[in-house]
Amino acid sequence: MTTPPETPPRILLVGGGHVGLYTALRLQQRLRPGEAELTLVDPKSYMTYQPLLAEAAAGAVDPRHVVVPLRRVLPRAQVVLGRLSGLDPAARTATVTVPAPVHGHTERDLQLPYDLLVLAPGAIPRILPVPGLAEHGIGFHSVEEAVSLRNHVLAQLDLASSTRDAALREAALTFVFVGGGYAGTGALAELEDMARYAAKHYPGVDAEDMHWVLVEAGKRILPETEPDVGLRTTAELRGRNIEVRLGTRLESVADGVVTLSDGSRFAARTLVWTAGVRASPVLRQTRLPCDAQGRLRCDATLRVLGQDGIWAAGDGAAVPDLARVGECCAPNAQHAVRQARVLADNIVAQLRGEPLTEYRHELKGSLTSLGLHKGVAQLRGRALHGRSAWLLHRAVHLRRVPTLDRKARVLADWFLAGVLKREIVSMGALEQPRAGFETVMEQDRE
Repeated sequence: MTTPPETPPRILLVGGGHVGLYTALRLQQRLRPGEAELTLVDPKSYMTYQPLLAEAAAGAVDPRHVVVPLRRVLPRAQVVLGRLSGLDPAARTATVTVPAPVHGHTERDLQLPYDLLVLAPGAIPRILPVPGLAEHGIGFHSVEEAVSLRNHVLAQLDLASSTRDAALREAALTFVFVGGGYAGTGALAELEDMARYAAKHYPGVDAEDMHWVLVEAGKRILPETEPDVGLRTTAELRGRNIEVRLGTRLESVADGVVTLSDGSRFAARTLVWTAGVRASPVLRQTRLPCDAQGRLRCDATLRVLGQDGIWAAGDGAAVPDLARVGECCAPNAQHAVRQARVLADNIVAQLRGEPLTEYRHELKGSLTSLGLHKGVAQLRGRALHGRSAWLLHRAVHLRRVPTLDRKARVLADWFLAGVLKREIVSMGALEQPRAGFETVMEQDRE
C-alpha cells in the first residue's frame, strides 16, 4: 500500500493591501513548488498603492496604474474575494463572507482552514461624530475617492466660471481639507497645484480667487515625519497662499457652512476628511490580544502574542519599535512594506525549522510631494525642498511600486505628463454611468 502524499501547509493571508500583497509576492519568490499553499482574501481584486493616490487625483498618474491586480501578480496563490467575518484559532479555521453569485441573493460564508495565518486587513478612515460630516464629507482612502475628488474639484471650477451668484461662487472656490497627515497634505497640495493650472482655462476664475484651507488638530502637520519636515511643508504651503490652521478642529458642517474650533465660519462646497485611520474593526472580533487602538499585539518577529502560527503587520498590528524603546511602529507604508518582507521570511523560516528574525527599521528620512516640481524631504539629516525633493519622492516610490508592469506604466505617465499639458477634463459621469440612459427613459415616458 502506498502512503498518500502529505498535504502541504496552508498559508492564509487576510488583506490584499501593502502587507498582504508584498508578503504574498515574497512567499512566491522564496517557497519551493509544493512547499505550501497560498490563499489571499480581500474584498477587492486589487491592491492600491496609497502613496500615489494624490498624484492620481491630480491627474499626474492614471488611476488604473496605482492599483495592482491581485490575480495577475499572484499566479501561485488562490485569491478569494470576501471579508473575514469569524475566526476559530483552536480549529485553525477562518470564516470568510463572500458576495452572492447572483445579484439580489444573500451573501454566503466560506470556511477556510489554515496552518499559518497572516492578519493584515489594513485600516479604515477614522470618522468622528462631527455634525454634518456624514452628509457633506469626502473621503480620500481609495482610488475611487481620488478620482471622484478630482472630478468634484474641476466641477467646482466649472460652477464658479458659469454662475453670477457671488456667494455660490465663493463657496465653490473654497476647499477645506481636515487632517494634516500624509494623505491630507499630499492631496491638498497636488490638487491645489492642478487647480491653479486649470484655472487658466476657466473664464473669470483666477488662482488667487481660490481659498484652500488645511485644518490640523495637532501642533504641526505631517506628525509621522521629523519636525523639520513638517515646518518646511507648512512654510511651503503658506507661501502658496494656502491656509494652514494648526491646533484647530472641525466643529460642524451645516447648510454648506464650515465651522472650526477657532471660531471661524465660512461657506464651502468641498470638505475632504483625512483625519487619520484606525485599525479594521474585524481584528477585535477575532478575540485575539489587541491594544487600546484595536491593533493586534505582536512581538518583534511579527507573531501575535500567545498565538502559534498567527502573524500580523501593518496598520492593524502593534509591532514594537526596537529603535524607540516602549513605542510601536507608526502605521505607514514604509513600515508595512519592510514588515511584509520580514514576515514572509519568518514564515519560510518556521516552515523549514530555521530561527526567526526580529523586525528592526531605522528611519532614514521622510519626504512628500507637494505638486509638480514641488516637495520637501529630509534624508539622513539633510533637508531638501523644491525640485530635488520632488525627484527624490518619485524615485523612491517608483522603486517601491510592486511589479515591473506597474513601474513601467507609472514611469510612462510621468514622462507624458512632463512633455504634454495637464488633463483638466472632469469625468463626473463615471460615478453615475446610467444617468444618460435613465434621462432618455424619463423623456420617453413624458
